[in-house]
Parts: sequence; structure tokens; C-alpha cells
Amino acid sequence: MISRFYICRMKKAGILGGGQLGRMLLQVAANYPVETYVMENDENCPAAHLCDHFVKGDITRFDDVYQFGKGLDAITIEIESVNEEALCKLEQEGVKVYPSPAALKIIKNKIVQKQFYKDNEIPTSDFVITQNLLELQLQQNFLPAVHKVGMGGYDGRGVQIIRTREDMEKGFDAPSVLEKMVNIKKEIAVIVAVNDKRETAVYPSVDMLFDQRLNLLEYQISPADLPEKVLWKVEAVAMKVVKNLNSAGIFAVELFVDINDNVFVNETAPRVHNSGHHTIEANYCSQFDMLWRVMLGYPLGSTAHILPAAIVNLVGAEGFSGPAHYEGLPEILQLENIFVHIYGKKETRPGRKMGHITIISKEKQELIHQANRIKQTVRVVCRQ
Repeated sequence: MISRFYICRMKKAGILGGGQLGRMLLQVAANYPVETYVMENDENCPAAHLCDHFVKGDITRFDDVYQFGKGLDAITIEIESVNEEALCKLEQEGVKVYPSPAALKIIKNKIVQKQFYKDNEIPTSDFVITQNLLELQLQQNFLPAVHKVGMGGYDGRGVQIIRTREDMEKGFDAPSVLEKMVNIKKEIAVIVAVNDKRETAVYPSVDMLFDQRLNLLEYQISPADLPEKVLWKVEAVAMKVVKNLNSAGIFAVELFVDINDNVFVNETAPRVHNSGHHTIEANYCSQFDMLWRVMLGYPLGSTAHILPAAIVNLVGAEGFSGPAHYEGLPEILQLENIFVHIYGKKETRPGRKMGHITIISKEKQELIHQANRIKQTVRVVCRQ
């Protein structure tokens, strides 16, 4: 008699990159039947001790990525600067790649990404492409604008605000996109999950408030405070971006709402994203849990809020470089509904992302109050 019971082979899944996003993905992976692999060039990276198998390698090198991915069932990224040619070959050989190499190729180059929005009639700010500083100097009538280097920018690096002719020397002497500045009322993010059947799940939108000096997300509140008609536009535009990328995975679409309630796409990230970190505590299915569901072929989870949430990013304080020390944590941990996430980076430096703190509450004013309290209390420094 043939038994109805059989052993199902545990899937093998890899993550290219071992930073905080890989770390948070692995914290969720422990709940699933999956054997995890991480590749990074530093064996002391935040994700290294949480995976089943760590491989030291360069995520930008074809051979390293290809050899890492052979034999895996699925592979994902935690940063865009990976070798997509190797991912293409792995995909051709049957490895599931999230996002698809084709989608990654569009997004990782800001020039190509911006052209993608234009070609697909997705609302975005006006732009011109500059190949060098000389070409930038010819665009004085286009100011004020934002100059973004085509390749390699990340976490605020590779972005310069060009308001006047004198600012042009701050621009990039490399292929870049010059975007007309939008009169912004709100900066919004929407995270969308897509599975292999192209079914989607949309998370509630997020209000993002940036540190203009560092060009890093300072804190955020979800759900965003938007009129219903504007919210519909935001979600419709985000869905149009994801639909046209034609790829499974997790996508964070960042948008501007201007003073006339027009909606423009700013950028898209083809991976789990800082704007979705609150979902760990605030939503029934976090963005990290959702990506594992997509990669392992399980049904999409619920994106509904349990409670509204705010997040404060913990970044290295000015004037401190060295072994990280977190001032003010004991005081903050006395508060209710506070959740601390330290990323496991041993060294701090000014502006470096070192962790985040999530607050959940029914009251928006309480979220704002506690977020400001955390910003004033917690500092990432080093012992002198």
C-alpha cells in the first residue's frame, strides 16, 4: 500500500547582500521550511550569523553570483547593485529570481527607470539626461531641479539638489538624470507584493518625512493622512508601475503629492524597503513575511493594519565614528508599544543606518509625540 505521507524537500533560497534587510528577512525565515543562503563580502555583516549557509563573495561579480545561485530554488536581493547578467543566466536555468532580472535592469539605473515611467505613461516629474558636468551647465533654464547619478546611488548618496547656477558644481560628472523639482506637499510610499500568478497585495500608504541634510528617511507614519481621492490616485499609480514591471516580488513605490494633489512617481525599489519596516509589528503580514510567501509559493498574506504605526530611523550621530553605542535605549524601552530593532552593525559613522524604532498606537498625535521623544532621546554614538 502506498502511504499518503511523504517527505517534501526543503527549498533552498538565497539572499544577495547581508545587511539589515537580509537580517530582517532571515529573522522571519525561521518560521518557514526553507534552507537559507547569504552572500556578502564581509563575514561579520548583520545577516551572516542568522543564515544556514554564508558565502563570502562579491554580489557585483558574475562568477560569484552565478556560483552562489546554482542549486538554489529561489534568490532575492537586498540592494540593487547586483550582477543582473548572472541572475539572467540563473533564471534561464530554472532558478526563481525575485525581482526578475528584467525588472532589476530597469530599476537599478535611474536614467532607464525614469524613461520607463515616460514610456509607460506613468506620471513623473519632467527630466533631462546629462552625460557630464558640461551638459549639466547647459540646463540652467531647467532649475530648480534634482540631479541623480544613473548608477550607484543609494541611501541619499548620488543625489544633489540644484537650485541655482552656483549649485551646478555639486552635480555629477557622469551619466545622470536631472529632474524638475516638484512643489511637494507630501512624500508617500506604497509597498506592493506580487506573486508568480501576478496576484497582488497592497499595503496601506506611508507618509515619509526626510532629513533634508542627510537625504535619509527620518521618520514615517502609516497609514498616510490623505484625502480618499488622492489615496486612490496614489494606489492606482503605484499599481501601474508594478504591473508594467511584470515581475513577482516586493516593490516599494515612492511618490510625490504636489500642492495641487497631483501624484508623481519619484523612484521604485524592487525589494523590501525602509518604508515598510513598521509592518513587522503594525500589519498582520509584514513585508518580510510576504516576500517569503512569494518566494516559497505560499498564498499572499493580509496587508491590513493591526494598529497605525510610526518609525524613527536610528542613524549614526555627527562627530562619532567607531564601535556603536546606543544612548537612551533604557528610557525608551520603558514606554508602551515601542519596538527596537538594532541592525547589528558594529561600527557607527555619521548618517549610517544603525537601526529603527517602531511605535504603534490608535492615536496619530501619540505616534508623532513618541516619534519626537525618541528622536530627542536616542543617539547612536561611540564610546570615547
